[in-house]
Amino acid sequence: MAVSLEQIDLLRKRAHVNYEEAKEALEKCNGEIVDALVYLEKAKKIKENKISECQNKFFSKIKNIIRKGNKTRVVIKKEESNILNISVNVAALFTIFATPVALVAFILALGTKHKIRLEKNSGEDSSINKVLDKMSTTVTTIVDDVTSEENYAK
Repeated sequence: MAVSLEQIDLLRKRAHVNYEEAKEALEKCNGEIVDALVYLEKAKKIKENKISECQNKFFSKIKNIIRKGNKTRVVIKKEESNILNISVNVAALFTIFATPVALVAFILALGTKHKIRLEKNSGEDSSINKVLDKMSTTVTTIVDDVTSEENYAK
């Protein structure tokens, strides 16, 4: 039986095999594509589509990062009251699109003795909070020193 190029192309796309393997399988199966797929599967000649596998892994990792970013919050507190409570994703977008404003806001928050923290939904403490606490303590000490020197100079 003669096998058409369209059948070979269809089998190649489905089974990820070369022209020779597709033609051979179709000839053995009298041009039946389903039978040719079964034949190739039994012969273990069907190859995985690595591109779509990589794309699926990439997109699943991106989705996972977005989910985690939505669950983790950036919280800015003054004493015990929350001033700002937004997701990490919103904070990241704001930082990307308004970097100068975000930097000024960060410096002002630290300079006015606000505490910046990352809080996870699960309640566990993020390791970056130690760094943020050290920064906050250092800036508070500097602000207190400058303020006391100004008051002492008067």
